[in-house]
Amino acid sequence: MSFYFIGVICGLKVVLDRMPTKERDIILDSITEGVFTVDRNWRITSFNRAAETITGIPRDTAIGQPCKDILRANICEGNCALRETIHTGKPIVGKAAAILDKDGNHRPISISTAVLKNRQGEIIGGVETFRDLTMIEQLRKEIERDYRFEDILSRSHRMREIFDVLPQIAESVSTVLLEGESGTGKELVARAIHNLSPRRKKRFVAINCGALPDTLLESELFGYKAGAFTDARKDKPGRITIAEGGTLFLDEIGDISPALQVRLLRFLEERVYDPLGSVKSLKADVRVIAATNKNLSDLMARGRFRQDLFYRVNVVRIELPPLWQRMEDIPLLVDHFIASLNSIQGKEVVGITDEALTCLMSYNYPGNVRELRNIVERAFVLCRSGEIERRYLPEPLCSAACINCPKQTEFMSLKQMEAAFLMNALRRNNWNRLQTASQLGIHKTTLFRKIKSLGLQVPLSGKQS
Repeated sequence: MSFYFIGVICGLKVVLDRMPTKERDIILDSITEGVFTVDRNWRITSFNRAAETITGIPRDTAIGQPCKDILRANICEGNCALRETIHTGKPIVGKAAAILDKDGNHRPISISTAVLKNRQGEIIGGVETFRDLTMIEQLRKEIERDYRFEDILSRSHRMREIFDVLPQIAESVSTVLLEGESGTGKELVARAIHNLSPRRKKRFVAINCGALPDTLLESELFGYKAGAFTDARKDKPGRITIAEGGTLFLDEIGDISPALQVRLLRFLEERVYDPLGSVKSLKADVRVIAATNKNLSDLMARGRFRQDLFYRVNVVRIELPPLWQRMEDIPLLVDHFIASLNSIQGKEVVGITDEALTCLMSYNYPGNVRELRNIVERAFVLCRSGEIERRYLPEPLCSAACINCPKQTEFMSLKQMEAAFLMNALRRNNWNRLQTASQLGIHKTTLFRKIKSLGLQVPLSGKQS
């Protein structure tokens, strides 16, 4: 049959005209991606060697069969890329899907489609190329495993230093104070300490001290006896009682009022507490981990946080860095969020474009990891398949972050991403090179060399040496 094969194989425009089947198959077999063609009845007319390898189905078996019976992809029935291309005449590039191989195993793939036309320009079928993403998915999981500590992901040297000391901290019984901005993962670290400790078989109980008024917080912490106040018809155990033998996590401890700080101090010093309305003190065996997004030293200096309580909670202190100080974690976190959302929502988004990632790596993140996850989730919802593109990100983020980004039609290189990252770091530090180098954990000469090699035009700040 004479036809034009106009496709997107390996990124090239390919035309096979009046070519014998044998020569055509030789060319198709030299392509590392799976390739097959179909007629207008959706029956397979050619099937290359890579397609055999990925699906596990021999060419002789596939030829003449409906393509949906061979690929058994999750998009065959309702969202077929090839059907859409033949209907609209427009190619599709990089659509995510999953197929069932001959052994019934799910394989993630990336699909591209184009139409087949005869010499008169009439559509006589379609061509589909598909790339096996199994190895990429396995590599992603290996990378995530290498940089995972409990439920925390990071390749940042500052976070790795924290990872190194957490096992020793977990083995102790000392009170821990976690300091860091909102969204930096303080509760994740607290849970990691609990899971590594001898108390891991008991409960981890968390309470947000800043979310409740004094009276309610007191009853939630210490519990109450029947008749202690109106509507207290029966005893209610407090969080301390529930956490017996385990770990009590006091989030946002800096928001506790001075009056309640007195009662909390007694509990931390003696591990003794009195439920409301009780005439008998109770002894508690709990490990306490406190967290705050405020500077307790400043609060203490202003008389808003008791000095004795500060010294009681500040036994082992861990300061969690904000996301802008660990920007190297963003690609790792983005991949993790996408994989998690794919699993929850049953979609097959394969990743994020370089341009979109450049925007994400050039933003300040006042909301830290929590804000990054929300941004990725929003983009994930808008992205039907393939890769998350810049157009799916909030426009204010791209406008603020990508002042120096290339235009959307340009290819984003690693060098451009590094340039955007350094410019954003310099901007945050008012263009002070020494301060920027210190926060990035590199020597000043290294930063100067990178500025020069990347051709960055950096304004002068008030102090450079």
